[in-house]
Formats: sequence, C-alpha cells, structure tokens
Amino acid sequence: MDEFDIVTDEEVQDIREALENGTLATAAEKIQEYFNELDHVTLNIAITGESGSGKSTFVNAFRGIGDDDEINSAPTGVVETTMEPKSYPHPKYPSVQLWDLPGIGTPNFKADTYLQDVEFKRYDFFIIIASERFRSSNVQLAMEIQKMKKRFYFVRSKIDENIRAEKRKRTFDLEKTLKTIRDDCMKGLQEQGLTSPTVFLISSFELGGYDFPLLEGTMEKELPKHKRHVLLLSLPNMTLEINEKKKAALQADIWKMAVLSGTVAAIPIPGLSVAVDVTILVKEISRYYLAFGLDDDSLRKLSDRTDVPFEELKSVLKSPLNKEISADVVIKLLTKAAGGGLMVVEYLVSNIPVFGSMLAGGISFGTTYSMLSSCLNELAQDSHNVLMRAVQTEV
Repeated sequence: MDEFDIVTDEEVQDIREALENGTLATAAEKIQEYFNELDHVTLNIAITGESGSGKSTFVNAFRGIGDDDEINSAPTGVVETTMEPKSYPHPKYPSVQLWDLPGIGTPNFKADTYLQDVEFKRYDFFIIIASERFRSSNVQLAMEIQKMKKRFYFVRSKIDENIRAEKRKRTFDLEKTLKTIRDDCMKGLQEQGLTSPTVFLISSFELGGYDFPLLEGTMEKELPKHKRHVLLLSLPNMTLEINEKKKAALQADIWKMAVLSGTVAAIPIPGLSVAVDVTILVKEISRYYLAFGLDDDSLRKLSDRTDVPFEELKSVLKSPLNKEISADVVIKLLTKAAGGGLMVVEYLVSNIPVFGSMLAGGISFGTTYSMLSSCLNELAQDSHNVLMRAVQTEV
C-alpha cells in the first residue's frame, strides 16, 4: 500500500472483497465513510517557547500568510504579544489549527504548571522555538511532554538573521555556520539532561529553506496516517518535494472516487450518473487547485515572498482549469476523457470480474479515474512550473 494511502490495510481488503463479490454498493459505502471521516480530521499544533523567539511569525508562515495580514495573522512584536493560548485556523483547511501559546516563564505561565495552564491534551504535537540557545524552561517542558507520550520538536528560529551577520566575515561558509549553530544548540540541550536531541534550523521568512523540509518530513512520519494527510495538504507549496508529496497523496485517493462514480453509474436512473460524476469531479479538482496553491491569493503571497511579479507566476499556468472549475467545464472534459476511461475499463474487465458484468459502472469508473489523473497531472505540473519560476529557474 502506498505510504500516502491512508485507508488501512483492513479497509482496502474489505473494499476489494466487496468488489470481487459483486457488492459494488457496499464498497462505495465504505469509501464514502472514509471520505466523510477525512473531512472531519482535526490537527492541533502547539507553538511555544520563550517570549520574543518568533513564535507568532512561525505560526503565520506555516499557514502561508504574512505578518501584515490584519485579519488572519497572529500579532507579532518585540515584546510578548501572546497573553493566552490562541488558535489560528489554516485559511484553506480550517480543521488544521496552529496554537500560539504564551511564552514559557512569563508571569502568568510558570514553567512548572505550563502544560496544565495551556491545556496540554488539546494538542497533537508541540514545536518549541528559541531564537538563541534553548533555556532550562524549554528542556523542562520537553521532558514533561515526553512523559505524557506526545511529540515535540526543537526549532532554532531567525537563522536568516544569523546568516546575514556571518556574511560580513571574509571567511564566511554557510554549511560551517549552520553546523556551528546546530552543534551549539544540541550541546546546550545535552548539558541540561537531554540525550540525542534534534534541532531544526528555521527562518520563518524563508520557510522553504534551511531545515524546514526535514522538519516537515519528520512530523509527517510521526503522525497517524489520517493526520499526516491533512498536514501535508495544508502546508504552503514552497518546495518541489512538497509538491510531489501532495501529488502522491491526492493520486492515492483517485481510485476511491472512481469506485463511487462506477457505483452510481450501475443504478438505472437516467441522468443520475452524469450528475454525480460532475459533482465528484468539481469537488476533487477544486481540492487539487487549492492544495497546489494555484489560486490568485496564494500566488500573490508567493510573489510577495520571492519578489517575482504576480503576472510572471500566472504566465506559466497552462492548464485550462486555472481559468475556471465549473460544471460546464467538467462536462466538456468528461467527453474528452471517455476514451481514456475505456482503456482503464479494459484493464479492469481482465482483472476484476465484477466490472465485466457491469459495463456501465466500469465505463464510469474508468472515465472518472482517467480524468482525475489527467487533471491532477496538469495542475501538479503547473504548480511545479510556478515554483521553478519563483526561484528564477528556467521552466
């Protein structure tokens, strides 16, 4: 099973048996239950650390927004601006919430009662941020989190500021500088009793660089599969690696949507299949569009971060889906996709007997599968081109 396919092995076996036994409706019901559950998955991420460490800026960057967004951003400043735990929902995936927690050791949040005061059980994992060395209160918090069997990650923030300062030296070496900072943080943590600590070096203003890809990959691996999926889709589309991971995660769901389509096609009600197919396709293609950050709002934010003009980023979008995703557009694409769908059906007829006796369901399955795969490939390629243009690379 693909690492991004978050249905369990048991569920896949149930669906396969339902198909092989000819109970297509039962298979579709199981798949629909899965999608309903996925729509209600919540992810609560706690961001904590000393006051002034850059917590709020990280909260904003992780959600793909700037500090100057007056409506959605967490307030930032040179003094402690977070006086109580406050949630900031992701603008596109509101079930993903980042919690900006008050700094450890502030007058109202003492280190020894901190977890109780911020309602520890609410969070899936903690990110502990420091802009210099990690202090004893950071270590004490990490040990308490560990006792309660939850994950935490040490993030050394504001790395871009350190790099700018070091660049003034004639002997500047980027990799050596990063190693020195990382080693110093790890040494400080070890001196305070932590064994084999891992520290991620991050710049919230250059989130795709330094250690953020490594942090993202670590969080992804250590989350339960259903939460891994929603974390991945909610990440800003800032690196080619994240772009490919999103494509793989979305690809893993296509066959399930196609089974739903094939089930409806097997019901002898005129017009029902097309109506349902269009609904499925509009919803799924819209998911791809948002996940890849191809909407104007996301492109403008990327433009602001990279200083590449918005119109230049728009100019590399080739898919017609970037102009409109509507029922009319989908109906036209369905007609074009019919040939590809029939090729998929030929494969299914030879491998899954139920489709041999349910040709209508098979054709609908094949057409939906073929079309979603084609649309996903198009939008993933557009996203790839945007990222390449954003770093001023030839597309």
